Amino acid sequence: MMKDVVIYIRSLFGDGADDNTIDFTTDGLYTYDGDTACLTYQESEVTGMEGTRTSVMVMPDQVVVDRDGAVTSRMIFRPGEKHAFLYDTPVGSATMHMDTRNMNARFNEHGGHMEIDYVLDMEHAFVSRNQFHLTVKEQKQRRDNSNG
Repeated sequence: MMKDVVIYIRSLFGDGADDNTIDFTTDGLYTYDGDTACLTYQESEVTGMEGTRTSVMVMPDQVVVDRDGAVTSRMIFRPGEKHAFLYDTPVGSATMHMDTRNMNARFNEHGGHMEIDYVLDMEHAFVSRNQFHLTVKEQKQRRDNSNG
């Protein structure tokens, strides 16, 4: 069963000399089956991907991030492995490579937290070092105190 959640995301990226941070909070949907956590949310202008739906599947050995809409991509994170993916945007497409340096994820039926440290390159040229922090929390149900 999908639950309403609040998703907090902090992305750090840069070349070590000129680093940037994006903080993003959004509503989303979440489910956990005891082995795999799945969540989905809409990107916004804050992330530069407005009009894109992001789905994240957190499994014991990997994390898969699918984006569909204005930006389309499928990123597979496995610690110690490098993966290629097509990054398709309204202004063009590029084949990117991710080298996942470290990954830590802890989820349960109420939500959880994930951190991924990875390096992006394109055509074997360094693009950026990235850290992605994601926290999922169940939305608190509002109580109706009226005697209606």
